Amino acid sequence: MPLSPPMPREPSHTRAVQCQGFRRTDGLWDIEGHLVDTKAYDFQTEHSPTLPAGQAVHDMWIRMTVDDDLLIHGCEAAMAANPYPICAEVTPNFQALKGIRIGKGWMNEVSQRVGGTHGCTHLRELLRPMATTAYQTIYSAKMNEARAAGLGRPTPTENPPRHLNSCHAYSEDSDVVKVAFPDYYKPPQSQRRSG
Repeated sequence: MPLSPPMPREPSHTRAVQCQGFRRTDGLWDIEGHLVDTKAYDFQTEHSPTLPAGQAVHDMWIRMTVDDDLLIHGCEAAMAANPYPICAEVTPNFQALKGIRIGKGWMNEVSQRVGGTHGCTHLRELLRPMATTAYQTIYSAKMNEARAAGLGRPTPTENPPRHLNSCHAYSEDSDVVKVAFPDYYKPPQSQRRSG
């Protein structure tokens, strides 16, 4: 269902983020993120010529190579457009993410390695949707492989499954969890009191 009709308005800024997951022939996974910011008006910084409306202010890429357990084996960043000439100097720093695992607390580790003056705000922001893309890419592929082999849903390697209680659908008292992860299902409070 779409949003309600908006008030009369005019466009100002657009951020487009695209994330994709790829299975590599060596068994690892490439997760690529691309971020593009454009303005609906001509834009200029103190250090750049005027950019016509619609031309990218930011055009940035990250490729993370991860394994099945979301351990980062490599990370590459690139900038095709950035508002200040010195922005791209930080792209090699993103190699410092090699060796950390995407999971609970990983953005804290990202901030320690490429935060502040060692990184780029926009590239760090791109890492968040890339993390969910990595999970969706790998988990979905593993689930399809298990089903094709007649094994059903794969058993989560973490206890409890990492997405338990992460949203309404994966609430421990939901019908989704009752079917997908019966070992972790808990009846709703109302059923527990009456039962």
